[in-house]
Amino acid sequence: MFNTKIMALVSGNGTNLQALLDDAETGGSIKQVVSDRPGVYALQRAQLAGVPALVIEPDKSLPPGQRRQDLSDRILALAESQGIDLIVLAGFLSILAGEIIQRYSGRIINLHPSLLPKFGGDGMYGERVHRAVLEAGETESGCTVHLVDAGTDTGPILLQRRVPVLPGDTPALLAERIHAQEHAAIVEAVKLMIQRIAGSRG
Repeated sequence: MFNTKIMALVSGNGTNLQALLDDAETGGSIKQVVSDRPGVYALQRAQLAGVPALVIEPDKSLPPGQRRQDLSDRILALAESQGIDLIVLAGFLSILAGEIIQRYSGRIINLHPSLLPKFGGDGMYGERVHRAVLEAGETESGCTVHLVDAGTDTGPILLQRRVPVLPGDTPALLAERIHAQEHAAIVEAVKLMIQRIAGSRG
């Protein structure tokens, strides 16, 4: 049976990564964890699970557009050298660009903490998303797992999970309610992608 090799990209605490590591099917497929920030707890989660983990930081000496391209190219080189089949953005705050989008077309997925296409795009992450949802008077929110394309949060949607927005919600309370759904959503989406990739390999 075809064994899908997954690279997970992280930037922070890594609770979504942990959900993937804890699941028998998805955990066994994660072969590499990469963080764009040193010292984050997600790296320790990978190491505790016996998964190779390293840091590839953006080169701050480069202008923003070039910095994004350079980081993406270094991640692409590592992914191709390891025969990675699927790239999972699990709380990854850098935006991928350039050749990696073409080479891994249909094989990069991202988890976003809103019901896209609402509340997505440049600068919309973390508490900013939940605050915008509350300020807009939305009655529900949730999370979306989508394929990554050349835009920001614009790729085809794989699945969504919804939660109600409750009276008295703060960004932190809403985020907490969505987190539990994120963990289930990322595992479900990765399993879907594993099946899809395995099917394409015959």
